[in-house]
Amino acid sequence: MFRAIIIDDEEMARVLLQGILAEYATDIEVVDLCKDLPTGVKSIRKNKPDLVFLDIEMPGHSGLELLDFFDENEVDFSIIFVTAYNRYAIQAFKLSAVDYLLKPIEVEDLLQALELFKKNKGKKIDNLRMLKHNLKQNTSKKVALTTLGSIRFVDSQDILFFQGDGSYTKVFLKNESPLTLSKGLKNFETMLAEMPNFFRCHKSYIVNIHHITDYVKSDGGYLIIDKEHQIGISADKVDALLKMLT
Repeated sequence: MFRAIIIDDEEMARVLLQGILAEYATDIEVVDLCKDLPTGVKSIRKNKPDLVFLDIEMPGHSGLELLDFFDENEVDFSIIFVTAYNRYAIQAFKLSAVDYLLKPIEVEDLLQALELFKKNKGKKIDNLRMLKHNLKQNTSKKVALTTLGSIRFVDSQDILFFQGDGSYTKVFLKNESPLTLSKGLKNFETMLAEMPNFFRCHKSYIVNIHHITDYVKSDGGYLIIDKEHQIGISADKVDALLKMLT
């Protein structure tokens, strides 16, 4: 039997994966379910698992920070990442040669990942470091914003959202005043297509999903960005966005 821990901030995701393992992988014993990274770190130290199923995008701590809590000689467990990243970020997983599962989890994909785990059981610290770097490269690129008389190069992580208004677009930045640019929103949708942290949630908005703090269902549905800004989300975009965030 192999001992496993599941670390995911979404309760339904934890329970669902546990149920799939119980039915289709009887040689995997789930010894703990953890709702966040600090809880998961404590559980790993206590339960000494062979395998950790680890969500990447969680409030407070990214799953990629797991190695920051351990010395190299303590990492004697394998990791399978469980992620809702879109197709652009998946390239980073492939380049880093780490095991991953896409949400929603398919049984066949899970069984293949477990076969690889059993075959290659052991430390993959260098691969995990490479993944952290490759994902950062995917999400931390500079974005060129052409203003009157200059071009501003802004770190993508500092952009909260874009608001389109005809042939103009207003860019809202973290800790800065908004910029008004003389290009339509479609131009920025094309420019940001390969950056997985941006999502066209409405005909008038492109949002940086890392800054979404709430999705409010009432009043037709809207998002709260950075605990301050309220922006609309189209009804047909809700499911896609929630899959990215959970």
